[in-house]
Amino acid sequence: MRRVVVTGLGAITPLGNNIQDFWNALVDGVSGSDWITHFNTEKFKTKFACEVKNYNPQDYFDRKEIRKLDPYAQFALIAAHEAYLDAGLDTATHDKDRAGVIWASGIGGIDTFAKEIEGFLEGGRTPRFSPFFIPKMISDIAAGHLSMKYGYRGPNYATVSACASSTNAIIDAFNLIRLDMADLFITGGSEASISEAGVGGFNSMQAMSTDNENYKTASRPFDANRDGFVIGEGGAGIIIEELEHARKRGVRIYAELIGGGLSADAYHLTAPHPEGEGARLVMTNALRDAKIAPEEVDYINVHGTATPLGDLSEIKAIKKVFGEHAYKLNISATKSMTGHLLGAAGAIESIAVIKSIVHGIIPPTINLKDLDPEIDPKLNLTANKAQKRDVNVGLSNTFGFGGHNTSAIFRKFKD
Repeated sequence: MRRVVVTGLGAITPLGNNIQDFWNALVDGVSGSDWITHFNTEKFKTKFACEVKNYNPQDYFDRKEIRKLDPYAQFALIAAHEAYLDAGLDTATHDKDRAGVIWASGIGGIDTFAKEIEGFLEGGRTPRFSPFFIPKMISDIAAGHLSMKYGYRGPNYATVSACASSTNAIIDAFNLIRLDMADLFITGGSEASISEAGVGGFNSMQAMSTDNENYKTASRPFDANRDGFVIGEGGAGIIIEELEHARKRGVRIYAELIGGGLSADAYHLTAPHPEGEGARLVMTNALRDAKIAPEEVDYINVHGTATPLGDLSEIKAIKKVFGEHAYKLNISATKSMTGHLLGAAGAIESIAVIKSIVHGIIPPTINLKDLDPEIDPKLNLTANKAQKRDVNVGLSNTFGFGGHNTSAIFRKFKD
């Protein structure tokens, strides 16, 4: 089986607009939550979110490009380009027929869609839609933009599985390289759903925190007082390639991607299986794919959205899969800092796992003051402060509405 390694990382997040700033803030336990600036929240239950800070699209794109690019696609191009440069790629270093793009977004251009419909209704239902409406909004267009930017003619598509979308993208790219259908992929995901439609929609589901008085600490995975997730935005790009391809390029290798798991809850539209059966199965599948024992895992970056049901079901699943070894794991929920980047969550949290392997540091679960009494207190949830640990194997979980479950496993690279 062809081995697959990670050679490039890029990110634009609520904690920083590049990889280094993101990682520094993650280790320092910085909250990315603040008041929403994208629209007037006066009539909304939730008035805070994890927005990307200090972002001006004109710093990255010209006026004509901005007209064509929904913010979710802008974030894709920015994060992917940092990863592309980080991997030492240029047009002369690789065969573009053997390079592909698989990029995820859970929702795509929701604000573009809402504004076009609003204009249609205000214009007396006269259909004067922008010619960029459809190609700006659709969830596959970021992958299309990336292929055109770099001339990649290999496999190209988007994955959509709600909040599991970008881990699905990473696993698909991983499998296509293993099947010798390509040598290199730009993969990852991006999301830009902090909009009236996005926040209003999640509010109506009662999935989001409404703790406006404590907005900085509102994302509280595992805490007894958690009341839902904090929505985030941004993008994360990862370059993965076949090992010999990377060796020939002489590029630095961050980690090896050794396994991916997929499963479904087959239970409920939005609620997780209460006993974590889908989560148990997906981690089991990932371990089987990686051909490692549970005892070899050092760190799990959990889905950990801070919803009352989701956190409990995931913890139950971890205890079922890892048994007594669960007490030797570091577990952390970095959504406590980044918020929930929806379709981009899996990619940004995979990067957190990869960086933990590189630096030997586990980023914390912040805002954890009063542990939910239903959660085993003997588990190491990396509460409130980063911990040093030599991480040989790290696992990233992401789950999505509809019962989609994904797990990716990364290992310290060894020849």
